Amino acid sequence: MLDTYFPVLVLLILAAGFAITMIILSISVGPKRPTEMKEDPFECGTVATGDVSGRHSVKFYLVAMTFIVFDVEIVFLYPWAINVKDLGWLGFFAAAPFLLILIIGLLYEWKRGVLDVA
Repeated sequence: MLDTYFPVLVLLILAAGFAITMIILSISVGPKRPTEMKEDPFECGTVATGDVSGRHSVKFYLVAMTFIVFDVEIVFLYPWAINVKDLGWLGFFAAAPFLLILIIGLLYEWKRGVLDVA
């Protein structure tokens, strides 16, 4: 069993060692000249103005929830759909609660009007 997982273990050790080495090098060798301009909040090419703790519209959260629902659906249903014949009815009943939760989320978003184009 060690023969099977030894290359993976070596790769994980090398990746962790590389990441730790790069972090230590950037801290120790990197330039440290903080200025007031460098310390200002900066996003998307513009300096932030106004209250940063303002509220977003509900539409923003619903669009984000739509992305998550469809993303999770694809990630988990694709392997299930590939093996659905091998899994049989047991596989269907195991996936049914997951499908039900996704359908409820989709119906909620449809009712709220998130899927409307205009």
